[in-house]
Amino acid sequence: MSKFKYVVNKTIVTTVLLFFVASGLFLFFRMMPGSFIDYVAVSGASPEQIAALEEKWGLNDPLYVQYFRYITNLLQGDMGTSFRLGQPVVELTLPRMVNSFILIGPAITISYILGSIYGGVMGMRRGSLFEKYGIIPVTVFGTIPEFFLGILIIAIFGSWLNLLPVGGMVNPATYEMLGENAPFWAIYTTLDFWKHYILPFLTVLLLYLYLSALVMRTSVVEVSGQDFSYYHRMKGLSRFDRGRHIMRHASLPVITLFPSTMTRAVGGMVLIEVVFNWPGIGQLLVNSVLFRDFPVVQFVFFIVAVWVILGNYAVDLIYGVIDPRVAIEGTDEN
Repeated sequence: MSKFKYVVNKTIVTTVLLFFVASGLFLFFRMMPGSFIDYVAVSGASPEQIAALEEKWGLNDPLYVQYFRYITNLLQGDMGTSFRLGQPVVELTLPRMVNSFILIGPAITISYILGSIYGGVMGMRRGSLFEKYGIIPVTVFGTIPEFFLGILIIAIFGSWLNLLPVGGMVNPATYEMLGENAPFWAIYTTLDFWKHYILPFLTVLLLYLYLSALVMRTSVVEVSGQDFSYYHRMKGLSRFDRGRHIMRHASLPVITLFPSTMTRAVGGMVLIEVVFNWPGIGQLLVNSVLFRDFPVVQFVFFIVAVWVILGNYAVDLIYGVIDPRVAIEGTDEN
């Protein structure tokens, strides 16, 4: 089987997997006890109002009819309407998802780069004081609860040193300057936004340094004992060149962890967004779960699943580029 066929087959499997994930989410949220209708009923809505809402949202239709409508709308890019707010789900979640991603994306990426370098240097200096004690600071930051680290950073840089703003994305005056008709991304072009960005960015970066540093340190130690490393030493490569080859091969486990870390960060972002009053997807997800706003929750979970699946798909393809030792099973060697 050629590499082209491998990519095609991998793409087909990924597409089928996404279909099963979407179907599973549909069934899961409809099997859960409680719904937004129950919340409306408890709030004092009349039976007529409840019946009208069920008819409006198609909740009286058979399950297979709801499923067919859901899949059809999904393929057309229609993710439904929020029960609670009455807005299209995409319009409601997209700005908040961008707010979250613009925070966790760069922060975790830079954290993994710095952590990999830090852990790689520790692994290359086995037996040194740096190798023995260098892991302590990143482990301390990585094991502190998210909200506590955020509060600590606010106390130091916001209250004690009074250097940076401690909450929100911008000041109210910036919202007034932009106006109500400004696109949601216009806020990212303001200096005020980047001042508010520094502290939550620093919090996320410090939280995720330890994982990449620990994995990279262990991987470098293992790779350093492999045959190719001794061959490079006998060949007379400089210490820098040997270290570059070792860290390249040792980076595979870190690359594998990266997509899953990005998705796990969505859960941790809830507390960070609360501490810094950051209007991201975490707060929206919590409120949607509390109010049983299933279209919103379903879409957020679907996006997270898509990220995990496509991330693993990309990692499988990148493996062969980064490490020539990794061969695609069944690929022709000729």
